[in-house]
Amino acid sequence: MEVSHTPLDKPTPRNGWTALQQLPQRVSFLLKKYESPNTSEFEDFERELHALFAHTECAVTEEALARYDVDLPVVFIDGEMHRRACRCAQTYLTAAGPVSVTRTLYRARRGERAVAALERRVGIVEGYWTPLAARQGAMLVSHLTPRDAEEVLATLGHMQPSKSSLDRLPKALSTRWEAQREHFETTVRKASVKVPETARAVVVSLDGVMAPMRHAGGYREAGCATVSLVDAEGERLHSVRMGRMPESHKATLKTMVAAEVEAVLGQRPDLTVVKIADGAKDNWTFLCGALPEGVELIDFYHAVEHLKDAFDSAHGADSPTAAAQFKKYRHRLRHEPDGVHRVIRALVYLRSKYPGNERIAQVLGYFRGNRHRMGYADAKAKGLPIGSGIVEAACKTLVTERLKRSGMRWGARGGQAILTLRSLVQSRRFDHAWPLLAKTYRTSVACPDNVVPLRRANIH
Repeated sequence: MEVSHTPLDKPTPRNGWTALQQLPQRVSFLLKKYESPNTSEFEDFERELHALFAHTECAVTEEALARYDVDLPVVFIDGEMHRRACRCAQTYLTAAGPVSVTRTLYRARRGERAVAALERRVGIVEGYWTPLAARQGAMLVSHLTPRDAEEVLATLGHMQPSKSSLDRLPKALSTRWEAQREHFETTVRKASVKVPETARAVVVSLDGVMAPMRHAGGYREAGCATVSLVDAEGERLHSVRMGRMPESHKATLKTMVAAEVEAVLGQRPDLTVVKIADGAKDNWTFLCGALPEGVELIDFYHAVEHLKDAFDSAHGADSPTAAAQFKKYRHRLRHEPDGVHRVIRALVYLRSKYPGNERIAQVLGYFRGNRHRMGYADAKAKGLPIGSGIVEAACKTLVTERLKRSGMRWGARGGQAILTLRSLVQSRRFDHAWPLLAKTYRTSVACPDNVVPLRRANIH
C-alpha cells in the first residue's frame, strides 16, 4: 500500500526570543558597569560583552534546533518507517557554544540503534556538531593539532570542543569524503575550475615527502602533486594542491592529477602542458603516458644538484675549482640552447680524468638519460617555468608542516583526513567541498498523513 506523507510544521519559538528581548537591557547594564574608564581593563568589558552575545546566540540556536524535532508515533526517515523509542536531552556543539535540546529518538527495528529525527533534518555532524561548528572545527584542525585548536578556541571564547572531539572530526569527515571521493572531486572541479584569460600554460608536477607512519615501521613516502596555471611570463596564477598518504605507485594521486588536467584543458585546449618533476622513473611513466603531450622538463634545481655533486666529487667539495666549474656549467645549462650537450661533454671529460669515480659516472648517466628534458633555455624563452618549486612547497605545507611535528606518527586514515582538508583549503576549494560533506549528514524525515501529531510536537 502506498503511504502518503504530510509536511512537518514549525512551531513558534520561545526561549530564543526571550533572550533576544532581554539583550538590550543586559547590554545597558554592562555599559553602566564599565561606565568609568578607571574601574577596570577594557579587555574585561570585551570579554563580558562577548559572553553575553554568545549566550544569546546559544539560546536562539537552541530554540531553532528544537523546531526540527519531531515527536510522533511513526515517522519515515529516508523513506523507511521508524517508530518512536523515547525522548531524551542531548547536548550539541554550536559555533557559539553548547546547547541542550530534548528530542525524540526513533528505531526502525528492534535491536537497532535509535536515531534522532532532529539530527537527520539539521545535519548534525557525528551526533555532536552543528553544521557551522563542524565546518569551523574542520577548518581549524586542518591547520593546527587538536590540542592547539582546543587552546585557540578556549582563548577565543567561542565553542570549546575537547581535543578528542577535534581529533575524531576530520577522520569522520574523511571517511565520508573517501566513500564518494570521485563524485565529490568532479563536483568541486566543475564549480571551481575557471581558467583565466591570461593563462598560457598548465604546469603539472609530482613529488613525494617521507611521512612518519605508526604501523609501517618508520617513514613512507606520501605523494604530493600540483596543477598550476601560469601566464605568458611564467607567473603562477593559481594552483591546485593534492596530497595522498603512502600508496603503491601514487595510484590515487595520479588519477586525481589526470582528472584535473582534463578539466582545465576542457575549458582551454590551447594551453601548453608543461610537465616538471625530478628524475624518478615512476613519475615520468605517468606524466608521459597518462597526460596529453607537452613540454617535459627535469626540475632545473634537481639537475644542478647532480651537476654540483660531480664537480665536488672530482675537485673537492670546498675547492675553488669545483665552485668555478659548477658556476660555469650551471649558467650554460640554464641559458644556452645546447647547454645540456656542453654539460655532458664536460662530464665525459671528468669521467675520463677520474675513471674510478662512481659518482661522476652516475651523474653522467643521469644527464644522458634525461637530456631530452633539459631544454631550459628554450622553455624560459617561451615564458615557461623550469623548476618544481610549486610542488616542493606543497610537500612542505601539506605534509611537513602538519604531519612531521615532534613525536607525531600517523595511520593512513588519520593522515589522509588532514591531507584532504589541507589540500582543499590551500587550493581555495574548501567552500565548494564543505556543502557536499554536510549534505551527507542530512536525510529526509516525513510522517504518514494519518498520524496525528501530539500537541507538544515540534513539526516542520
